[in-house]
Amino acid sequence: MSAPYEATAAWAQARDANDPLRAFRDEFLIPPHTGGESHYFCGNSLGLQPRAVREAVNAELNYWGELGVEGHFKGRLPWMDYHEFVRDHLAEVVGAQPDEVVAMNTLGVNLHLMMVSFYRPTPDRHAILMEAGAFPTDRYALESQIRFHGFSPQLSLIELEGDEANGTLSMAAIERALAEHGSRIALVMLPGVQYRTGQAFDLQAITKLAHEHGCTVGFDLAHAVGNLPLRLHDSGADFAIWCSYKYLNAGPGAVGGAFVHARHAHATLPRFAGWWGHDKTTRFQMGPEFVPTPGADGWQLSNPPILALAPLRISLDIFHRAGMQRLREKSLQLTGYLEWLVQSQLAGVLDIVTPKETERRGSQLSIRVLGGRERGRSLFDYLIEHGVIGDWREPDVIRISPAPLYNRFADCLAFAQAVRDWSSQTV
Repeated sequence: MSAPYEATAAWAQARDANDPLRAFRDEFLIPPHTGGESHYFCGNSLGLQPRAVREAVNAELNYWGELGVEGHFKGRLPWMDYHEFVRDHLAEVVGAQPDEVVAMNTLGVNLHLMMVSFYRPTPDRHAILMEAGAFPTDRYALESQIRFHGFSPQLSLIELEGDEANGTLSMAAIERALAEHGSRIALVMLPGVQYRTGQAFDLQAITKLAHEHGCTVGFDLAHAVGNLPLRLHDSGADFAIWCSYKYLNAGPGAVGGAFVHARHAHATLPRFAGWWGHDKTTRFQMGPEFVPTPGADGWQLSNPPILALAPLRISLDIFHRAGMQRLREKSLQLTGYLEWLVQSQLAGVLDIVTPKETERRGSQLSIRVLGGRERGRSLFDYLIEHGVIGDWREPDVIRISPAPLYNRFADCLAFAQAVRDWSSQTV
């Protein structure tokens, strides 16, 4: 039986030519490199700029110049309701009801705001369960919230070490942790995709298990949103937060997002209140009593930043037209090809950290170079110099993430060829 892939330019070019999503690549600006375009595998860190973003931002600048304050009520997309213009497509991407999502703030801010409402420790139930080696944003936020409530991170922060090869985390390990500590865990806070290993987690299974132990459940979806088809409403998670500058291509420091499950839409949860979270129908009565808007909108603090939301609106329109399921299908093919190239062409050079099961990963493959960190860093620097753009995560991981909106099979082949060239020079 012949292999499903070939390590030839002709094969890659033929696959790219027959790709039903190939036209979306033309909607993005591909960074240049000497002699042509770069091979950009860093959408898991900063997504590329959609070409339509410049016009969208300029349109809002023009409205500002022409209308002044009246831009809140006039123009094609009045600013008063602007955050609502991204809501439906954002809900599509994360698998939620429209009133369960809101684009606001940034990831770290949203995590703290969600924890005000959903981390309610008591003397008997005060612990937070998270993965060891979490991204520092999560680690810092969780530890500081524990201290804020008067508890000690040494006693209240449970960091779950990976129990599988390459440091990934099994569902069995999560089950054991909850069986041992569940009665004192107030919050389970895990990623949708772990940033260093690229491991994807089963949100629904984790939520069901944690709820059985009486725990609240939240997810950091920074590396999952726009990467995997999510079903946040069906997962039953209490809340989730994410950034929009990675796979969602909304620009550096882009407006983040939050999900609050519909069952909390009318709950009288404690929260940090802000004017823009007040019930829209009475907001401008300027009353002294805060009445939250039902749903995720009720966690807003301030009016939305229009110039920052415009790129997100453009990108979400692209996702709407492409469809998350079609993007996932292409992602499986691209990452599968990248994996095959590493295993069949580069087996003596590279080792893949990310789980091999497709349901346990997204676009990203985390790769180690055989021979240690210095060789790994040498390869990474070589790739950057030759226009193959991934990123480096300490202590020794190169992350390569073929994003299906703009990456091609030819890009994956170019990565493999660059590694071969480097390897032949360093033997």
